Amino acid sequence: MSDNPKPEVMIVGAGLGGMMLAILLERMNVPYHVYERATVMKPLGAAMAMSVNIIPVFEQLGLLEKLMAISVDYVSSTVYDHKLNVVGVSSMRNQKEICGYDKILFPRPELQQMMLEMIPPEKITYGKRVLRTEEKEDRILIHCSDNTSYVGDILIGADGAHSSVRQSIYKQLESKGLLPQPDTENLAMGYNCMVGVTNPLDPAKYPKLLDDNAHFNVVLGKERRSWGTNKLTNNRICWILLIQFVDAEEAAEQRFRNSEWGPESNDMMAQEFRDFPHPFGGTIGELIDATPKQSQSKVFLEEKMFETWHYGRAALLGDACHKMIPAGGQGAINAMQDAVILSNVFYDMPDASSKSIDAAFRSYRAQRYDHAKMELEFSSVLGKLFAGQGFFDRLIRKVLFNYVPYAIHGRQFMKASSYRPQLNWMPQVPNHGTGYVLPQQPSWRYQKELERLKQEGYGVSAV
Repeated sequence: MSDNPKPEVMIVGAGLGGMMLAILLERMNVPYHVYERATVMKPLGAAMAMSVNIIPVFEQLGLLEKLMAISVDYVSSTVYDHKLNVVGVSSMRNQKEICGYDKILFPRPELQQMMLEMIPPEKITYGKRVLRTEEKEDRILIHCSDNTSYVGDILIGADGAHSSVRQSIYKQLESKGLLPQPDTENLAMGYNCMVGVTNPLDPAKYPKLLDDNAHFNVVLGKERRSWGTNKLTNNRICWILLIQFVDAEEAAEQRFRNSEWGPESNDMMAQEFRDFPHPFGGTIGELIDATPKQSQSKVFLEEKMFETWHYGRAALLGDACHKMIPAGGQGAINAMQDAVILSNVFYDMPDASSKSIDAAFRSYRAQRYDHAKMELEFSSVLGKLFAGQGFFDRLIRKVLFNYVPYAIHGRQFMKASSYRPQLNWMPQVPNHGTGYVLPQQPSWRYQKELERLKQEGYGVSAV
């Protein structure tokens, strides 16, 4: 950032998006600190899919080999009815030719641990629940529930769908009459969701574990219940249980009743699904029994696109500004893409003035908003395709599986896979496939530095 002091960045939230930003700032040698609400880092989530939309960044960072070591290729998804008759199949076998990478599947906690190990422990403080933020003398402060306060130049709210950072800055905007009406409305809730990852299982009992690739299987049960299974490395099965909400009133009641969940709530939901069959063979109850309690978690699946992504010296990242139904792993991927673009605009900031920060945040939103909105809408459709049980959900599924030509599916995939933002302050990863890649905004600072090195005879290249 020129010859001026680098800004001090405070990141609230140690999810995948917050950790990705921390890793990038560490690589950029920009001072930062992460403040996490939880008192300890817990291994949350089951399986996560990742695509070409973010894999090149892992290659840039030298992490691709580690990522592949915990992954299996994800080649198809199959929808069954409650009697395990096939309703439809979505194949992804030609992805590598087009994208240069296969779509992959891995345990989310293992990615979480891999990323956590790249952040110096002294740069994460746990047990910090942010109550409010304020700007003072060209700095921004966070005030926590334990009566502690912290100050920096930039604040990033990466603290989830019900972000306390967002609530604080929205309250400030609303008091000034500057908050758009859509940002005052609740998130739309779609499902109660419970997930888990089993211990290693015997392939003799579950022969599908012998397949080298991952095939996601989802069963549409009765009374708005659905459940899914997939294989992971080391002969493990991840599972997901879903209960769909049909109206806003029911969703609001569930939000009120279950603001905080405990083990008893998990047990009650699991009991409803125990006797249901799944395509690996056996019952869901057998998989739950093979899953450690700490590997089981329950969440609401909600969605909303927020209009306001930044205010003053604070900006939002990931679920805090675009909460998606986690179909296809797009929520986590988009959070990490946010981190990539934020690091790019930070790299080009000439100084830590309010003017420079505002310009960086405006560029960040301009580069990300339309892409994130498209992915939110696509994730919503995928959620309906693979788990929705309302009339229109069934209609969408019937049309997409039976009446939409394969060529149209292919064009949609080409369009979605063309957006692959990279770190513009590092050498670029070339396109390994035949598909088109959207150009991205270059770094003027990086290009200037390359020209300087060339003139000094280093013979460097941008790729």
